[in-house]
Amino acid sequence: MTPARPTIPLGLVSGKPTAEALAQMDRHWRWRWRYVMLAPHRLGFLLAMVVLMASGAWWALVMVDRSTGWPGLAWALPPTLVHAAVMVFGFIPLFFSGFLFTAGPKWLGVDPLPPQALRNSLLAQAAGWLLWLAGAHLHMVVALAGLALAWGGLVAMTLQFWGRVRLSQAQDQLHARVIASACVLGGISVAGLGLSLALGAPALARAWVFTGLWGFVVVVYVTVAHRMIPFFTSSAMPMVQAWRPFWVLWLMLAAAGLQVLANWLEWAGVPASAAGPAWELVFGALQLVVGGVLVWLAWVWGLVQSLKNRLLAMLHIGFLWLGLAFLLGGVSQWLAWGLGMGMLGWGALHALTMGCLASLMLAMVTRVSCGHSGRALVADRIAWTLFWLLQAATLLRIAAAVPGMPVGALPWLLLLAAGLWAGTMGAWGVRLGRWYGCLRADGRPG
Repeated sequence: MTPARPTIPLGLVSGKPTAEALAQMDRHWRWRWRYVMLAPHRLGFLLAMVVLMASGAWWALVMVDRSTGWPGLAWALPPTLVHAAVMVFGFIPLFFSGFLFTAGPKWLGVDPLPPQALRNSLLAQAAGWLLWLAGAHLHMVVALAGLALAWGGLVAMTLQFWGRVRLSQAQDQLHARVIASACVLGGISVAGLGLSLALGAPALARAWVFTGLWGFVVVVYVTVAHRMIPFFTSSAMPMVQAWRPFWVLWLMLAAAGLQVLANWLEWAGVPASAAGPAWELVFGALQLVVGGVLVWLAWVWGLVQSLKNRLLAMLHIGFLWLGLAFLLGGVSQWLAWGLGMGMLGWGALHALTMGCLASLMLAMVTRVSCGHSGRALVADRIAWTLFWLLQAATLLRIAAAVPGMPVGALPWLLLLAAGLWAGTMGAWGVRLGRWYGCLRADGRPG
């Protein structure tokens, strides 16, 4: 039996519920698994939340173990590599699926795939990454089995998206094709990670993780940002023009490609060779230039104006972190060149992953989830608070990478950052996860 529709909360404007009233309607609904299969974004986002919360809680436990010695975890794989892999390939592609199979068909002018067609590929990814986390403590074979399962799901998802692209007759397919190509590199990177571990080459495995980060994840992010941030901004604030020349996209893609190159040069030992100082100087300068252009772009795209709209501001602040990550990376390279101090590079990495990628993830997924659940496109107090808790976790993690940080303070900063991340993502995941198993608040299908 279909559950009865909730009554409209108090707070009407011209006979319609206010944005605040609509945003609170989720508390009246029952959660049902069958509702998860009503739209592609529901399944992808829900499974992403499961992996996100599990990996966050797991990493916080690892930090407790490192700081206190409790609970004395056993390891079959290096914990930092396990953490890096699940943060890059675990929940993010599942979030991608929810967006690509919802907005992607609209970009391409093709029919969307039914959720049932995506079920196996997405379930395989989620199950595979949970098995990966378990295998990190049980046995490498278990972890590799999980990785193989996740890889199969990612490849299947990529083929499904390429199928939508090939059917398209739209004139502008550039963004979709760039994303689809990045997904191919993502699948190659996961395969490279698994083969490297099977061959006992953890340094090579790490190189494949960073290839996936920059060549897959960051490429998808900047491509979507180029298409959507100016559009969202001009729609909400008509005084801001939707300015997105293609040279901006090419610049961001080239910057991501530069990072992939640097990653493989590091694996090959170039920074430690005779050419190392010259490379650090040049690479640092290039990162500073890219970072400066991206900060300028954040300003041009309406960073200041967006602060009047919380949901929009979350997107713009997340994009600003991309420029700051490049600036920190450039400073890190120059510190390594001039003073032999390279620790700040971890700060640059987390400015990218926690500051940029996670902030944009929180903003975009919240926006899509609100719009496709019949709620107002607003960041209410809960979403806004969670966003700033994420910013605090990011700053704590960057502070832990500042050269000269007292050794005794480092594990506690890392523990606090990991705990704040796990708590923030957990609260966000539980809240939105409930929406995906409920009918739309406005009574429309989907």
